[in-house]
Amino acid sequence: MSTSQIPAVPKQLHPNPYIRARVRIAYVEVIGTIWMPATTCAYRYELRNYDLANIGAFTRRNVDRWLATNAGDFQVITDFRAVCGKREIPWVSEDSELTYADCMYPSED
Repeated sequence: MSTSQIPAVPKQLHPNPYIRARVRIAYVEVIGTIWMPATTCAYRYELRNYDLANIGAFTRRNVDRWLATNAGDFQVITDFRAVCGKREIPWVSEDSELTYADCMYPSED
């Protein structure tokens, strides 16, 4: 088959739906005891620019201080994981991560 006989590649009917886009990632995942009933719960706080400005330097101590004034649903924060862009403050223990998963995504049994 000569090159003159090869059919032309058809043009795409639709534009490519996959684009490179900037995604904003800033959140704190928390486990702790809520006020009523006093039970262990989990929550994910999405951080706005205002919150990040109040936190200041993204350290465990500063995020812990921010939670003390902004996590009023909890009487005690047991542990947390915070992410801002590529920076991560991990859980103190692996058990905390498992507790968070159990609270947020309970089994269907």
